[in-house]
Parts: sequence; structure tokens; C-alpha cells
Amino acid sequence: MIKYVAIASLLLAACANSTPDDANESGGTLKAPTPAGVALVIKGESDSQNVTAKVGTTIAVELVGVPTAGYMWAPVETPAFLEPAGEYGGPTSSAQLEPGFAGGSHWEAFLFKVTGAGEGALRFEQRRAWESDEQPADEFSVYLFAEE
Repeated sequence: MIKYVAIASLLLAACANSTPDDANESGGTLKAPTPAGVALVIKGESDSQNVTAKVGTTIAVELVGVPTAGYMWAPVETPAFLEPAGEYGGPTSSAQLEPGFAGGSHWEAFLFKVTGAGEGALRFEQRRAWESDEQPADEFSVYLFAEE
């Protein structure tokens, strides 16, 4: 009997901890709030990949960070054909919208307008501003091809 109770407890714990990626209620995962007019979204899963964008479009780089602990993403290398067009962000969990909730990961996203054809690295580093001499906590990069 004890063996069955232990197995049932493990199964319940496993089910309680699994949350689908597109959940948005009662503490579920929230997707990045991508603004209208963005033609291409580059997410963290694209790290170290080649990406192609059309000239004249707006692209977004959406990364998960921990700004509440001071870890902020920032571009450190940007091709000449990209023009900064803003930043946005938001919570990654609906629980963060509850009164009294503190901390947690957040979306940090950067908009760029593709102003011309070309190719080049787009690199970001995540670090605390007061630890600028330290190695970055995380890095992200893509090699971008801008085409007519």
C-alpha cells in the first residue's frame, strides 16, 4: 500500500509541475508581447544561427532575462544596415501580474529597422551594469542576411 501511495504522489507532483508553453492563466507562461508591424521575430532558440530579413521591414529580438536581479540584455554588435527602433518587454508568467509578486524572468526585446542589404553579426550580452568588467552572464548572436 505504501508503495502505491509513493507512486501516486510522484505522479501527482510531476503533473503539477508541467505547464504547457502556451498557458496564460493561473501562473502559466506568457509569450512575448510582440508589437504590430514586426515582420520577423528572432527568439533565444535561434542562438548562433543564420537569419534572413527583408530590407524595409522591422525585426524583433526577444530574449528572456532577469532584470529584477540586474541582468539586462544589450546589443554589443549591430550591423550597419540595422537601425534601432525601440525596446519592449513584459512578464514571462501570469503569476507576475498578481499583487505582491516580486522578481522572476521577463521578456526583454529589441526592435530594429532593416535599412539596407548586407550581412553581419547581431550580438547581445546579458550582464549587470555594475559588473561591466566581468564576463557576461549570457550571450546571444545570429548572423543576419538582409535582402531586397
